Amino acid sequence: MEDHYMVWTNQVALVTGASRGIGRAIALLLAQRGAAVCVSYAERADAAEQVANEIKASGGRSMTVGADVADFASVQAMAEQAETWLGPLTILVNNAGVLYQATLETLNHNQFDRMRRINVDGIIHTTRAVMAGMRARRYGRIINLTSIAAIGATLPGNAFYAATKAEAAILTRRIAMELGSEGITVNAVAPGFIRTDMTQRRPDGTEWDSIEGHVRERTIMGRIGEPEDIANAVVFLAAPETGWMTAQMLVVDGGRMDCLAHG
Repeated sequence: MEDHYMVWTNQVALVTGASRGIGRAIALLLAQRGAAVCVSYAERADAAEQVANEIKASGGRSMTVGADVADFASVQAMAEQAETWLGPLTILVNNAGVLYQATLETLNHNQFDRMRRINVDGIIHTTRAVMAGMRARRYGRIINLTSIAAIGATLPGNAFYAATKAEAAILTRRIAMELGSEGITVNAVAPGFIRTDMTQRRPDGTEWDSIEGHVRERTIMGRIGEPEDIANAVVFLAAPETGWMTAQMLVVDGGRMDCLAHG
């Protein structure tokens, strides 16, 4: 069965949060490789359609599906719809996520709970929705988007976001243990600071130039990241040839030097 999937044109990918930013870049690059792509979105239907139309205009196959990854029934319906229109899912990219910044003093538990349901429960829900088919075919590539915040980057206000991304990192390894014997790899990519709509929208009022300069000075490569930098890593892990790499987390951050450490 695996030999059938060893070419990109037999791949069908579901990318959550694919209407913009990193998810958009991942969807477009997977399509360039030859995969059919389900562009999943939560709210931005028009933006998701633009991504799907760009894929179709280049000769690829794509569709859009709206779903709330925090709700298992919504996710299950999305996966079923994707398989009906595009074929059996072989790639799952758990990119959907939200950033809620707070300190111990300003923490709003309702907002934190919503962030955790998306950033953590979303991974559980989508994986559960696709794993039966992947198990039956004994083939699958699952890639979770975590963050260098999970391993100690020191940007202020990100403690609780970091906690959700640390959960995503450990879930990656544990799910890999459960599914590995059935031909399914599960890996993660931990982006550094990336230029996206989410990072450029600063709820604390901080100027973008100030944030970019702060990060650039603490990065070996001397620049912040672009969505395509992360897409390249995700597509590497999604490749048919990357079948003996699992339970790993690729850090793609340009060489950040401001991580918390002891010693």
